[in-house]
Formats: sequence, structure tokens, C-alpha cells
Amino acid sequence: MVKECVNQRFNKNYAHFSLKFTLISVEYMVKVSYKWGEKMDLENVWLTFLEKVKKQLSDISYETWFSESKLIAIEDGVVKVLVPSHVHKKNLKEHYIDLIEEKFAEVTGTNFKFEFYIEEELENNIVINTDEIGIPSNNFESNLDPKYRFDNFVIGKSNKFAATSALAVAEQPGNMYNPLFIYGSSGLGKTHLMHAIGNYITENNKKMKVLYIPCDKFVSDFVEICRKSANDNNMEATKQFKNKYREIDVLIIDDIHNLVGAVSAQQEFFNTFNELYNNNKQIIISSDRSPEDIKKLEERLKTRFNWGLQIDILPPEFELRMNIINKKIEMQGLENGFPENVKEYIASNCVGDIRKLEGAITRVYAYATIMNGSAITLDLAVEALKDFFVQTIVAKNKIDQVIQLVSENYNISPEDLKSKKKTNNIAIPRQIAMYICRIYLEENLTKIGIEFGGKNHTTVMHAVDKIKNEILKDEALNNEIQKLINKIR
Repeated sequence: MVKECVNQRFNKNYAHFSLKFTLISVEYMVKVSYKWGEKMDLENVWLTFLEKVKKQLSDISYETWFSESKLIAIEDGVVKVLVPSHVHKKNLKEHYIDLIEEKFAEVTGTNFKFEFYIEEELENNIVINTDEIGIPSNNFESNLDPKYRFDNFVIGKSNKFAATSALAVAEQPGNMYNPLFIYGSSGLGKTHLMHAIGNYITENNKKMKVLYIPCDKFVSDFVEICRKSANDNNMEATKQFKNKYREIDVLIIDDIHNLVGAVSAQQEFFNTFNELYNNNKQIIISSDRSPEDIKKLEERLKTRFNWGLQIDILPPEFELRMNIINKKIEMQGLENGFPENVKEYIASNCVGDIRKLEGAITRVYAYATIMNGSAITLDLAVEALKDFFVQTIVAKNKIDQVIQLVSENYNISPEDLKSKKKTNNIAIPRQIAMYICRIYLEENLTKIGIEFGGKNHTTVMHAVDKIKNEILKDEALNNEIQKLINKIR
């Protein structure tokens, strides 16, 4: 027994020593290779660097900002790094550059400057100016729900940009994107992200006051002080209202579209916004639509909402819906009872609302329990959810319908429309399809870009504008597009 314990300790120490020796060896080889001008193994250099960075950060910060980065070149004293998005580029450059330069110097023994690129810049030989992106506790009741956190927010293609931007704001409130405006249909995770931002800030900066409030509550508080002031000339109520909404560091206000119709409350929110913004306090707003689409909202408020960053959360793709279902089942301890085909059935029928996914899981489990603890099968799930799915709006992907229709009309494949091919026989039908999705379906630019193989929203905008101009000059093209639209109808 003693011998076995000694052997285990020896093996453990040896493994730790071996890893440490490997890292030291990589650092040594890198330094030597710089000294003698030899070609380096960039991948090993970056992995060694990332190991050092990881020790300095929380898991969520490391996974968000560094895990997907890649060293692509070292030229003339400059380290060139590929990152997933312009949010990464901006945040690494503005808030992590000192740490990056310090840890890379430890690995290489040499000081370097850093440049960050996204794939779009490398492919098109352009540079995106991140300076133009965005404008620059205690007994306080924050109203935050502790169950909503970044580490239990399931990320996929449709919400990755939103999650990344939200974390950037949480790490640097008041400095990164102000205001942050999150919009999208109900049940896609806007409220989860807003609470996650607030919880992250309160956990990492105890002195900051964070207030989460539904817009309806803001309006009712304002109406109440107006009533008191009218009856009693109650200046104390007015003072308390202003202290509640202005003497804070972060204001998170949900469903701002509910300000519509409350003219006096809009005026008060305008004043509150200005007070917070001018004092570099973070403002986070959510809505079910973009600022431009909120009718009867004062133009000056729309203008201020456009000062910062607007991000839309799109309906989850199938893979993300499956991941969410797995996460919900795991949290309820039911992972052994749900067959894969039942999960796929639920994911295929609940496409636009994450809350419906959770409701479907609960309904299937409850139905199995009522049926004397029957095993959960696909037949049981279909029976349990037949009325549930009838009442649910199951939206087909209309963009996919347009892609299919246009590809058939021009005798090309849907894959061609989603590809990067730029020949006229593919590029023009692709632009027509994008035009129909934007003008007729009224889909947003980002979602269209994603459905067309991950195109940038500026590419979609260019396509739409081009077809708009062409149909003014080409009556035959206009008639052809109208025929396609009629087929969709």
C-alpha cells in the first residue's frame, strides 16, 4: 500500500514536472529561434502564450476573448492575430493589450507590437476601423435574477455576436458600447443576457449599483410621482424617483417599446438617459424590434439609442435548439430519460421561442409521469405535444423557401446561392434572392447574411441596393422578380 501511494505521488509529480518542462522547452526554443533567425512553430508559440494568459483570467473571459484566436504571422516586429469578430478585435486592443504584450514577451524574450484581424479583412484586403464601432454591492435592490448568467447561456451562430457584445459591456461598463441596445422576438434570450450582464458586474465590482427594471415599472413609477406631486406637491417623491434612476452606475431597462404612448414618461426617460450617459454610466436596453421600427417613439430617443451598439438576437438554428434542450434536460436531471429522436422532434417543431422548448420538455415528462411512469418514446412525445404544437406558431424558414425558388428558376443549386462564387450566373440570382428576402419578407440584413452562407450585412445591403436600381431601368427584370414573389404568395 505504501509503495503504491509513493508510486502515485511520483507519477503525479513527474507528470506536473513533464508539462512544466515542455512549456519551458517551448519558450527556450522560441527565444533561441528568434536569436538565430530560424523559422518558428507558430502554433506551439501561441499555445504556450495562451496557457499563460489563461492563468490570469476567469474561464468565461478566456473562452470568450482568447480561445478562438490564432497566430497567423510574425513580421517586422509585429504579431498578427486572427480573431472571430470586430468585437474581439476592439476589446483585445483596448482592454487586454498590456496583458497580451507582457505574456508574449515572457514566451519569446522579445517585445512585439500586435495587430488583430478578422477573416473578412484578410479575404477582402481591407481594414475595419473599430474606433467607429460604438460611442464612447450593498443594500441597493438591483432586481437581478441570479439564475441568469453567462455560463448557462447556450451560445450558437444566431446569438454568438449578442453574447460576445454583452460580455464586453459587462467587463467594461460605461466604456465599451453605450448604450447597448438588444432587440429580437420574445423568448430568444434578451432578458437572460441583460440579467447576466448585471450579475457579472455586481460580482466583479461590488461598489457598482446596477438596476434592472421593466419599462412598465419605469412608467408606473413616473405616473405615481406625478399623481403625488399633483395632489400634495410632494417634492420628496420626485427626489426619490430621480435618486432611484439616476444615482446608479448601470441602468438595465427591458421592453423599451412599452414607452410608446406615454409621452410624459418618454420625456422623463430622455432626461434620465442624458444624465446617465453624460456621467459615463452604462445603459442597456431591450426591445422586440429595432429603434427605427418602434413607431411613435420620439426621434431624439431613437437617435440616442443609435449612439452605441445595436445587436439583434435571431431565432435559434436547429443545432442551437438541440444544445438548449440538452442543457435544460441536464439541469432537470432527466438526461437518461430523453431519447435522441424525442429531442429532435421537439427541436424541429419549436423554432422561434426558447421558452417553448422548455415547456415542451416539461409537458413530455409530466405526460410520461401521468401514464404510470411510462418510458419516454417518440410516440408518447407526439401524443403529449399534439395540442401544444398546434397552439405554437411553427414558422417555416421563409428565406429557405426563397433560396429554393430562385435556385430552381435560374437552374442553379441552393448551395451555389450560399457560396462565395461571383460569376454572373450565380451572383445575380443571389442578389435577387437577397432583395426579395429584404423587401418582400422584411427580414433583417444580419439574418439574411447568415442564411446565405454567412455573408456580411454590408454585402446584403449592396445586393439589395443594386437590384433596386436595376429594376428601375429593366422592366423585364422587375416583371421576373414579381413573378417570383407571386409564387411565394
